[in-house]
Amino acid sequence: MRIFRAASEVPPDFGPSVVTIGNFDGVHLGHRQIMRRVASLASEMACTPAVLTFDPHPARVLAPDRAPKLLMTVDQRLRAMQSEGIEAVLLIPFSLDFAALTPDGFCDQILVRLLRARVVLVGEDFRFGYKQAGNIETLRELGTRLGFTVEPVSGITRHGERISSTGIRALITAGKVSRACRLLGAPFSLEGDVVRGHGIGSKQTVPTLNLAAENEVLPHAGVYVTRTRDLDAGAQWKSITNVGYRPTFDGQSLTVETFLLDPLTGAPPEHLNVGFLAYIREERRFQSPEALKSQIMRDVAVANRLHRRLTKHRVG
Repeated sequence: MRIFRAASEVPPDFGPSVVTIGNFDGVHLGHRQIMRRVASLASEMACTPAVLTFDPHPARVLAPDRAPKLLMTVDQRLRAMQSEGIEAVLLIPFSLDFAALTPDGFCDQILVRLLRARVVLVGEDFRFGYKQAGNIETLRELGTRLGFTVEPVSGITRHGERISSTGIRALITAGKVSRACRLLGAPFSLEGDVVRGHGIGSKQTVPTLNLAAENEVLPHAGVYVTRTRDLDAGAQWKSITNVGYRPTFDGQSLTVETFLLDPLTGAPPEHLNVGFLAYIREERRFQSPEALKSQIMRDVAVANRLHRRLTKHRVG
């Protein structure tokens, strides 16, 4: 997949393209359906399936006090887009100058001259241009004049529930990761570097990998069934993960500690993806490290049973 991190990086012979526009935080089931439609149309029309998205989130620039915490890192978003057949992403560095583009200027400079768009897919509530002056009708009118068509995309629902990044964000912060997984179409996952912990686990309970998560949204404090992947080597392990403050040891800072349920062979991983599959229990203080270790072993038994069930049904 080609990634252009500025308009100047797009080659003059790029396209023609079928493109969808949005922030796509989480790349949930609704986003995935749109991207599969982009890929399908592009295949029929001999075009490049493309996404136009932004970094930072426009709200960080225009209304920072209302900007949402993001579910995914940029790299996670890009990999998810690629998995749905997207072959090119224009990752616009959102700025006040870019926000000042009129609807006409946006369509002419970005969609037509840069991406050579033939079809543009957007939500029915799509707004664009300076002070959000343009809507989907504006886009249609400009498309008629500039040579592209517009395909509106309705909100996606699952069992009658509208799928949105906002709703998924609320589920994760409440610890409801299983439900979030169903709406995302994949496990919610944290990524980052493995960092040195306090050494307590390896001495008094069980050894863990400590993750410095790059994500802005973290699950509610507690113990979870997880699946852990080495981002460099690709190895995967069944795991359980504690998100919290280590109250048994009077911890003061939030940590993400993962205990692998499969043997670790080779060099310890340096960069991890931890996918959250199910919630087990709240984090709580235990009377002693021995009592905590006993509870961890019970958690391991619960996690192993769930992992066997998920493997049988190929979940995650």
